[in-house]
Amino acid sequence: MSRLATRGSAPGEHPQNPESPGHLERGAGTVLALGLGMLVVLAAVLIVLLAQSGAMAFRAAAAADLAALAAADAARGITPGEPCAVAADVARRNGARILSCSEGTGSTVQVRTELEIRTPVGGATGLARAGPPP
Repeated sequence: MSRLATRGSAPGEHPQNPESPGHLERGAGTVLALGLGMLVVLAAVLIVLLAQSGAMAFRAAAAADLAALAAADAARGITPGEPCAVAADVARRNGARILSCSEGTGSTVQVRTELEIRTPVGGATGLARAGPPP
């Protein structure tokens, strides 16, 4: 009996033979590793996009807050200027534009902003209202 036959091969069958049953599974680990690698890359891209969207939403909200505070100060007469014009200027300085600005009762101002930079997920908007202390 040959050495090959003692290792579980049939007599006369060579382990490198393409017709051997184990040959069909050769390379399956490579395909699985590539698939897993692609899944990890896709998950990383998704996490980066979500993190970028969160950061952009924070920036849009901050621009709206600052614009509303500046507009409320202008509405109360603390700073010169028209409240919505002041809000538009402050929003522009923070990389945003005003979507809407409305003056309410008691010198309150509500401002909606949108960032000028858009992400692949979409635009980020912020909404804020400011006025005198109660």
